[in-house]
Amino acid sequence: MFKIKNLRNYLRILFVYAAVFIFVPMLVYAKTIKDKTKSFDSLEKRLVDDGFDKKNIAGIYNNKSVRFDLKSVSLFFMHNEANLNYNAFSAKKYMKRAEKYKQQHLNALNGAEKEFGVDKNIITSIILVETKFGTNTGKSSVINTLSTMASLSDREARDLLWMSIPAERRLTREKFKKKSIKKSGWAYGELKAFIKYTSRENIRPDKIFGSYAGAVGIAQFMPSNIISLAVDGNNDGKVDLFNHADAIFSIANYLKHHGWYPDINEKNAFKVIYRYNHSNYYVNTILKIANSLKEEK
Repeated sequence: MFKIKNLRNYLRILFVYAAVFIFVPMLVYAKTIKDKTKSFDSLEKRLVDDGFDKKNIAGIYNNKSVRFDLKSVSLFFMHNEANLNYNAFSAKKYMKRAEKYKQQHLNALNGAEKEFGVDKNIITSIILVETKFGTNTGKSSVINTLSTMASLSDREARDLLWMSIPAERRLTREKFKKKSIKKSGWAYGELKAFIKYTSRENIRPDKIFGSYAGAVGIAQFMPSNIISLAVDGNNDGKVDLFNHADAIFSIANYLKHHGWYPDINEKNAFKVIYRYNHSNYYVNTILKIANSLKEEK
């Protein structure tokens, strides 16, 4: 009995030492990384070196609400398309809402169909699946998400993100590093487009919220697509993807740009919609909903 008690005490002492020598340094390390990355100093310099106005960039990143966003970016690295239940969108309740949406925005849908040749049922289906008709456009700060992801080219930022992802949801360390560096370059391009867009439209970057990948508005456009393909659908002189007419016309313009034409066959329609979201599951769902809406005419 004496030996067992001594063994227990020994194990308790060993655990305490492990906490002191292993876990405490990890917490200190994490805080050090966070302190270094939260200011986005190196990212600011990179943007200015790429031609952005120094005063404008400083104004964006001196805002206290602009900060390193581990929560949103970690979701991006844990996303699994296979876990999404797209079939739910073809349920009766959503089909009723789709018909109601078509009636509410019929002028915009007809206008987009006439100008771009894109079936209004396809547009309606995309808006349903992307944001449930604009009711779920995302709660992540786009400037924070894209800035954080763009910073993953730095090892310290990657280490901080790595530690924030539950162990059971992580990629291997090597795959994580490879994906982080690749996505960092992509996010930096999207960040530049986002800053250009908000500057052009005179919008405060910290006031726009979207998906954890940085997609914006009812149409869930990435900033690079906003710059090149989003259009003013209600003729108010602004491009605002939180406005239904702008979102409707922008989706139509996007699809036409990628090859849509009137009376397109299903095979080619599949290829065009795939450009909107690189998922066979997604495309099949859009086509299924659109065909159902046609049948209910």
